[in-house]
Amino acid sequence: MNRSARIFVAGHRGLVGSAIVRRLQAEGCSNLLLRSSAELDLRNQAAVERFFAAERPELVYLAAARVGGIQANDSYPADFIRDNLLIQTNVIDAAYRHSTRKLLFLGSSCIYPKHAPQPMPESCLLTGPLEPTNEWYAVAKIAGVKMCQAYRRQYDFSAICVMPTNMYGPGDNFNLQSSHVLPALLRKFHEAKQRQDEQVVVWGTGTPRREFLHVDDLADACVYLMERYDSAEPLNVGWGEDIAIGELASLVAEIVGFTGSLLFDTSKPDGTPRKLLDVTRLRALGWTPKIPLRQGIAATYEWFVRHQQEQRR
Repeated sequence: MNRSARIFVAGHRGLVGSAIVRRLQAEGCSNLLLRSSAELDLRNQAAVERFFAAERPELVYLAAARVGGIQANDSYPADFIRDNLLIQTNVIDAAYRHSTRKLLFLGSSCIYPKHAPQPMPESCLLTGPLEPTNEWYAVAKIAGVKMCQAYRRQYDFSAICVMPTNMYGPGDNFNLQSSHVLPALLRKFHEAKQRQDEQVVVWGTGTPRREFLHVDDLADACVYLMERYDSAEPLNVGWGEDIAIGELASLVAEIVGFTGSLLFDTSKPDGTPRKLLDVTRLRALGWTPKIPLRQGIAATYEWFVRHQQEQRR
């Protein structure tokens, strides 16, 4: 990697984008182009055009997106599909037209069918219906993958797509109305411990299985793949192991120090029964994650405790 290359990290204040920035800075990259959403609204085509025309980034990490858990996806379907389509369309097109050398698009494991084979290979994309609770976000992300493939096919634009599993880590969203399952559990158990509650309610049956990857591992994979991968085919990025939500809740309770009982609210949706990525192709490229789940959750909990006052209510 050219450490002086002009690198645009779109979404640098988010969970993934901030981790990519940390990884690039650790690598010695000194010319990072960073804009907050207030400084550059990626949904605004004219604003994105002006930015690319003026800055002409050589590399682009497209980590900006509207994201959320089951409740947020189910409550705001129009926002999720509109904002994500606008962001990725504007950035991918501007990057091509202003001669960006390479773009990395962050997709999501939710692009795969609800009842995909487990573990899910990249080849199962578009082979069945999506999980209804997040199909709006998933459809937008699928469109992003296809747009990258189309620009590569028609214009020979070097755009790669990585499909990460569920991420967590420092900088996560701990808002109980919009967060994903792991940060939501951390906050729930922490506040229950503070109140000395006897019980914590967990959404769903506890039986669905999920895979989790620490965001610093994902950032490491993104930098690794930006340097070494150049293909139209999307590439899964995950740990290759999963855990039942019930087991995850018990693990989080143990790490937080909550000693009460767990109650599973079966009236709430479970989502996809299982989401485990097939990472055979990624492993063949020589990359493996380094942060085990227990260690990663403990470090994330420590970060949450230190930054409680900053968390969105």
